[in-house]
Amino acid sequence: MKLVIHPPVEDARLSRIAAESAGMRIINATHEHEALAHMPDADAFFGKITPPLLAAAGRLRWVQSPTASLEHYLFPELVAHPCMLTNMRGLFSDVIADQVFGYILCFARNLHRYILQQMCAHWAPVGGEDARVAFTTGPGVVNAIDRAHMHLSDATLGIVGLGSIGAEVARRGLAFGMRVLAVDPVRTEAPAGVEALWPVERLPALLANSDFVVIAAPHTPDTVKMFRRPQFQQMKRSAYLINIGRGVLVDLEDLTAALRAEEIAGAALDVFETEPLPADHPLWSMAGKVILTPHVAGYSPRIAERHLAVLLDNIRCFARGEPLVNVVDKTRWF
Repeated sequence: MKLVIHPPVEDARLSRIAAESAGMRIINATHEHEALAHMPDADAFFGKITPPLLAAAGRLRWVQSPTASLEHYLFPELVAHPCMLTNMRGLFSDVIADQVFGYILCFARNLHRYILQQMCAHWAPVGGEDARVAFTTGPGVVNAIDRAHMHLSDATLGIVGLGSIGAEVARRGLAFGMRVLAVDPVRTEAPAGVEALWPVERLPALLANSDFVVIAAPHTPDTVKMFRRPQFQQMKRSAYLINIGRGVLVDLEDLTAALRAEEIAGAALDVFETEPLPADHPLWSMAGKVILTPHVAGYSPRIAERHLAVLLDNIRCFARGEPLVNVVDKTRWF
């Protein structure tokens, strides 16, 4: 059997691949024309496959994507081809869930606002004119400052997409004592502690009941512009939207309008319809309501080793004729 790799991997990774390949011939192609020459008798491919490479493949049975997302990877001929496609989903779950809770804690405790105030040496508790307000109403009285700082165990977390990332977000929400709801197009069995797992058609119910709505869904033909003005209007006015899925799921013009109209309380975005977000976009001027990060939620020193582990596991499985991990439904992009 033959495995073609393109673009090429570095020597250290190549030696690990060769050690796990059970005698499979490995072609680490430096140029596409070199990969093209080896495709007619390739059984497997790792890297960025292109229409010409696929067209030259005479017996290709497995393609391993180097990414978790597939919107920029799939093309019609690959979808129609009988080869099996696997991806790198699951590598980022805990890392991205940590970032989600960074956003949630900022909104719950106003940390993002206090950081901005710190830069100006400005002492101003959210919900009070000055620090004395907290002490003038007497013990046992819920004052404006109390109401401006959320108690997470009183909050509901709604998760859109309960895959590996969504499940990790749910696990952290449960650890904070939050009520957790979710919608998912495929999964039907809720993890322990998740109060409800609904089909996507129940999204309005999730939006109406959630204090934090976390989008952890992939980019698929069905999820483009999933969140527009009607969805924001179905949310609580006190709720926050968090998107760590894909930028195309949220219409930024509609989100901006919803924030200006105070239809929702705020938003945290790591992904955007256009990246980088243009410098003149109005979201940049909404620092009190909006947290913007430059598509960094998936970064961690652990990702490279996990990436290699998935690849090696699948190479071993393929060489032995065993089931592969992370098999993709090519027609649904996940």
